[in-house]
Amino acid sequence: MKIWGLALVIVTTTAFAHVGSPDVYFESEAGPYHLLVIVNPPAMIPGVAQVQIHVTSGTVNSVTITPIYVNGKDQGLPPAPDSMQPSAGDSRWFAGQVWLMESGVWDLCAEVSGPQGIGKLAIPVPAYAQRTLPMKPGLGAVLLALVLFLAVGIIFIAGAAAREGVLAPAVKPLPRNLHLARMAMAVAAVLVVTILGLGNWWWNAQAAERKHTMLYSAPPLEVSYQTDQLTLTMNENYWHQTRKAQWSMSLIPDHGHLMHLFLLRVPDMDRFYHLHPEQIREGWFTATLPEAPSGSYRVFADIVRATGFPETMVGEITLPDVRGHALSGDDSAAIAPAFRSSAQRTASLPDGGQMIWERDGRALKAGEVRWFRFRVEDARQQPIDDLQPYMGMAGHAEFVRSDLSVFAHLHPAGSVPMASLTTAQHESGLVVGHAYMDHGPDRKLPAEVAFPYGFPQPGDYRLFVQVKRHGGIETGVFDAHVEN
Repeated sequence: MKIWGLALVIVTTTAFAHVGSPDVYFESEAGPYHLLVIVNPPAMIPGVAQVQIHVTSGTVNSVTITPIYVNGKDQGLPPAPDSMQPSAGDSRWFAGQVWLMESGVWDLCAEVSGPQGIGKLAIPVPAYAQRTLPMKPGLGAVLLALVLFLAVGIIFIAGAAAREGVLAPAVKPLPRNLHLARMAMAVAAVLVVTILGLGNWWWNAQAAERKHTMLYSAPPLEVSYQTDQLTLTMNENYWHQTRKAQWSMSLIPDHGHLMHLFLLRVPDMDRFYHLHPEQIREGWFTATLPEAPSGSYRVFADIVRATGFPETMVGEITLPDVRGHALSGDDSAAIAPAFRSSAQRTASLPDGGQMIWERDGRALKAGEVRWFRFRVEDARQQPIDDLQPYMGMAGHAEFVRSDLSVFAHLHPAGSVPMASLTTAQHESGLVVGHAYMDHGPDRKLPAEVAFPYGFPQPGDYRLFVQVKRHGGIETGVFDAHVEN
């Protein structure tokens, strides 16, 4: 096996925190009120974020949102809060929007008021330019018509000037004047086309430079393998280099680890590993692999910056048969049947028990927020009573689209990394409790774990749901189809 021990890899794709899934879902208490917050960040910065708040417990009369930029330095003065409007059809839903002016993390500080008093909540939202915005077809058609009108007008003006500019009033042009007019129009046409061509070249060059400067891309990730060791090297790209002076790029632990690493064998998605590499020096991590069969693996590496900005780096590697080492600590592995698009509600667990997906009969639809609830049963099909906190949470889940364009790492509180939440609370001065976070090792948990989420795209997905029992990690694997 050592003959195989050379790295095969190093292809990294553009990725975001929660690859292909930029929307933020967060469930928590704001004083006496229980809220589910959904944030749709803008595709371009500056831009407008759409915010929805569902009041799941308590009566709320008004909600305001204040965006505060987090850069780890002087925060400056916050803007005036924006009021959210209650839904006409359901008073438990509030909707609003806020401007996000810079790339980075914004704390959306919500103030909720009602008969039970005032409650506050800070929601960290990563903002970055995701894509260029196309021009509206109607506006493009109008601008093209104006350009053609002006271009043709300039050519005819040049011809008229050469033909009649030196003639006395009411004098008819001679053939010589007509010849000069044709020559002037030809020269003007060449000049106009040249100017338009140079202008288009300049515009495209400026657009490419702005795209290079503004559009976010995850740090390039190099992945190599040798003798049961996986080495991961984080490199810098232009987007990060230009922002070093604005905010800290150092890493902070999330659930006690600087990096959460996921390996998924493709295309069958039949082997899944959740590992936690150790940092050997800045930007360099190593992970000892467990036993793993040969094949092509997609690599997802989650990190959180000191400002609370989460990122998911993506790479791929081809592994030989890995003899590996026994799993320990928070590391876990799962074996599943080859991916199939048909949905199922039950997943077998290694100890003879099962995990049940408690879903209703409604079809899953893209963009629709749902609670994904999973119940763990023992071999007698009875709800278990020995669920343990897994890295301080009741469970973890990873939702992956079949073409790997979506990867979302979720917690019972939603899609927000706990490190980002802690930073947001510190920056905003809020201390927010939550029933699903910071579980002590002896805390008794219910047999059900739930995750709020909305699929960003239609298609087929594989869901990995992880819980802890008897000191070991058990993973339920489910397939689902999402409609448009």
